[in-house]
Amino acid sequence: DLGGSWEFHMAGQKKWYPAHVPGCVHTDLLAAGLIPDPFYRTNERDLQWIDKVDWEYKKTFTPGEDLLSRERVRLVFQGLDTYARVYLNGALLIRADNMFRTWSADCRPFLRKGPNTILVRFRSPVSEDLPKRLDLGYQLPGPGWGWIGGLGKLGISMFARKAQYQYGWDWGPRLVTSGIWRPVRLEGWDRARMESVQYLVRSLTPKEARLTARVEVRGTRPGKALLSILVQGTDLPAFTREIDLAEGTGTCSLDLAIPRPRLWWTNGLGEPHIYTLEAVLSGEGRILERRSTRIGLRTLRLVRKKSMGGKSFYFELNGIPLYCKGADWIPADSFPSRVTPGKYEFLVKSAAAAHMNMLRVWGGGIYENDLFYDLCDRYGILVWQDFMFACALYPGDAPFVENATREAAQNVKRLRNHPCLALWCGNNEMDAVLGPWGWMKDFDPEIRKKITADYDRIFHLVLPKVVSACDPTRPYWPSSPLADWGVHTSLQARSGDYHYWGVWHGKAMFESFRDNVGRFMSEYGFQSFPLLDTVSRFSTREDWNIDSEVMKAHQRSGIGNERIRWYMSKYYKVPRRFDHFLYLSQVLQAEGMKIGMETYRRAKPFCMGSIYWQLDDCWPVASWSSIDYFGKWKALQYFARKAYAPLLVSPCEEKGRLLVHAVSDLTKPVTGTLRMEILDFRGPSLWSREVPAEIPSNGSLPLFHVEKKEILAGKDPRRILFHAALVSKGKTLAENVHYFMKVKDLDLPRPKCSFSVKAAKGGVEVRLESPVLAKNVHLYLQKGSAFFEDDFFDLLPGRPVTVRARTALSPEAFEKRLRLLTVWDTLD
Repeated sequence: DLGGSWEFHMAGQKKWYPAHVPGCVHTDLLAAGLIPDPFYRTNERDLQWIDKVDWEYKKTFTPGEDLLSRERVRLVFQGLDTYARVYLNGALLIRADNMFRTWSADCRPFLRKGPNTILVRFRSPVSEDLPKRLDLGYQLPGPGWGWIGGLGKLGISMFARKAQYQYGWDWGPRLVTSGIWRPVRLEGWDRARMESVQYLVRSLTPKEARLTARVEVRGTRPGKALLSILVQGTDLPAFTREIDLAEGTGTCSLDLAIPRPRLWWTNGLGEPHIYTLEAVLSGEGRILERRSTRIGLRTLRLVRKKSMGGKSFYFELNGIPLYCKGADWIPADSFPSRVTPGKYEFLVKSAAAAHMNMLRVWGGGIYENDLFYDLCDRYGILVWQDFMFACALYPGDAPFVENATREAAQNVKRLRNHPCLALWCGNNEMDAVLGPWGWMKDFDPEIRKKITADYDRIFHLVLPKVVSACDPTRPYWPSSPLADWGVHTSLQARSGDYHYWGVWHGKAMFESFRDNVGRFMSEYGFQSFPLLDTVSRFSTREDWNIDSEVMKAHQRSGIGNERIRWYMSKYYKVPRRFDHFLYLSQVLQAEGMKIGMETYRRAKPFCMGSIYWQLDDCWPVASWSSIDYFGKWKALQYFARKAYAPLLVSPCEEKGRLLVHAVSDLTKPVTGTLRMEILDFRGPSLWSREVPAEIPSNGSLPLFHVEKKEILAGKDPRRILFHAALVSKGKTLAENVHYFMKVKDLDLPRPKCSFSVKAAKGGVEVRLESPVLAKNVHLYLQKGSAFFEDDFFDLLPGRPVTVRARTALSPEAFEKRLRLLTVWDTLD
């Protein structure tokens, strides 16, 4: 391992500064005290010089005798960002031009006994790519935040095989990095080594799983070797075969069988069981290499068949149609090398805690670290994997296509053994760029023809060919959203996957989610602000105004503040206090997205996926996320946990009727009683009804309906709510509430919440009660930290609620610091 301490400086300067690898120039400058925090206030604007100069990194090391005695020694960089030349003792070994590729070179002839020096020279990505844009003669369509970096409207991100979001996005800053962003190492080996190991499931029955191991072996000369596969944790004998070695790389196969296999299931359906297989390569009386791989045994297929006036789009897991529930994933930091294992686990675990079973890795970020996929394997979360192309169109020259091809092959091979990996998708929203977005209309016909041909070459020829060759068991989908190959977004409601942005971009009301239902909703969303605790970490008190320069700098959507304020005015009374506005923006986001999430679940089996935009943030910002940059669950994350529960009761209004639906993702039917009542905000029950409930497995159906005018007769809709609960054997399995008017028109009473705190395992329990309705109760501490397992909920009159909180505080200290905030409190 050659990570850890390095040195760096701006090319041409004499003084060197300490650096850390993996890392990047921004984090190294920050650690050296040479720049301020890029996320604080408007510091981002003053740091745009960093991407316009060249940087150098160096390290001196002494290899051990064991390494120097090897036949082959290879220098391996798992990630160089992006335009780099690598020298070992003055010899040029690597010319890199792709952040997403692993770069390696045989270096045995250049290694010395004693000190050796590696030097990496990074070329400015702006200096490298701006001439490409100018030479092209026209601007390729794509998102543009170049004005922040002093480039005006000159978009250059599409020329670099580099994380696109770092050039600025409508939720992220423009911080274009350089550096050694993933581990670097020296590998020594003799005789032969395994370049890759792939496990393919040939058949899977309750009795036996039959697999084939395909192993790429690189040898130094002809000869014989022994390949063995061991299934760890079992008493199975090793599966072994003799193979022929040759100089260079060849592929061999070995069949194996696992009796009575334990299956890998998604979160909520069963255990995501993992097997560890070890491949052992032996020769000349010794072990040459061992390689362990964790796999899951499951069948997964994308089902596309004609149905309901279109064509289905859903995944079938181990023979069961799977409703996918989840969110879109962006890199968890603008500087991905500083996302810790703990942060990765927190975010994936938070997704699992919200009953998610899929995350969509968006194409403008990075192919994630191995740890991310390991965690998704462990928690039973499928991954929809975009290739790294997003919201733009890209060059089609031969060097670019060759570079992208190698990038794709490397990453497909790296990730293909993960059971969580569900689908390879060519890009994000580029089919929409070509078609319905209208970005092509102003181009000369010949240029339009060339751009379209370049697009087709990469996404309809190159990438599907790579997937077919390297990962033949998984489906490839050219672009998200896409109705079908060659069919643009006008038909997405009936076929393919669908990004619905009428809410937010189109200023459609939240209720329009009900009229825009696709077969698989892979994007839809609404923004909110982080709460004051997070805002205070990137601002000062003088910045605490939505329209301050700092708050606008941390709102990257040009329409963002106006949209939030406009929607808020339609549903709520807009508060004057800054902290109340932040809180109410989260309530607005959560309540609006609840309509979308529940609508798409009720539409099962026509709609078989609800993936909202987005789970996480890359810096502290107003965005569509449900978890903010510092790991605080927003109201949306709490609402998602309820809307994505395996069993959902969902009341809604439709054509003058009140309906109550039940949605089940369970594999067994549920029998119980649907209990319904209308409550006055101030306590009394004004109406109640019970009906038997028979809910089939893995289905959706209405359990009850009534004319709205009938159920509201003689009642004031401003003062009542509808409560529905599914009860079985005295236990509440699911419950939900429905209001008959927008919140701004409700006659909310002043809450009279009381609470008590007692010790519980890992923290405390908070018991809350109010004789009247308390709308969207938010729990927070005046000082200290805690994670509340529920928050932003409606506390019904006379219905106590107990909330667990993880905290290091004593119950006494916790109770003194606990504060509550409700919608009523914002009515100032």
